[in-house]
Amino acid sequence: MPDVGDQVTARLEVSPADETTQASLVVTRPDGTTVSPVVTGSGGGSVWTAPVSYTAAGVWRLSWTVTGTGASVEHELVAVAPTPGTGLAGRVYATSTDLAHYLQAAPPTDADALLANASRMLDQMVLAFCRYDVDDDGLPTDETVAAAIGRAVCAQVQWWEEIGDSTGAAGVGYGSVAIGSVNLGRSVTSVAGEDSAARQVAPQVWDELRSPDLRDKLYVGAVAVPW
Repeated sequence: MPDVGDQVTARLEVSPADETTQASLVVTRPDGTTVSPVVTGSGGGSVWTAPVSYTAAGVWRLSWTVTGTGASVEHELVAVAPTPGTGLAGRVYATSTDLAHYLQAAPPTDADALLANASRMLDQMVLAFCRYDVDDDGLPTDETVAAAIGRAVCAQVQWWEEIGDSTGAAGVGYGSVAIGSVNLGRSVTSVAGEDSAARQVAPQVWDELRSPDLRDKLYVGAVAVPW
């Protein structure tokens, strides 16, 4: 799978082919815009190539049109991966460096995405019920509060790593499934995976938020932090 920024050579083989064979390529980007790169033929019209630069993540369509001998239309879908860590929306309270120090080990390669997801989860389930001073971006202005929330986010990621699930997929049951003459059954506790341990606030999160030095800086409303 190519990544954003990759430059590749698209290649088409035509058979049969002769001097009447001609090929053209239209590349459709994920946003629907198109580009027609210069196509070069070789091997008596049997091989055609064109340079393609993947400038955005998503699904690209390469559409070849062949005329003359071997006339045909060929389509290829190419999935392009984003640059790791890009496109993550919302507030993120910790960095992969913070996570590495918290774990005292190398962080997972998808640390940025995990930290963004953990930040979003705690925003909804814990921090939405807390009061503390923030800046224009909604980030804590007090260094002690910021550090504590950062550790709480790292604790949530550590929890996910320990249970091997960060999405709640482990909590989704499949009911009953028949494969040939074999029937498999499982109770469905939560279609959305809400009963999964991954959708629970990690116990260590509360430990990070009940530090004595937060008593006059972090105020909790509907959700009670166990002091």
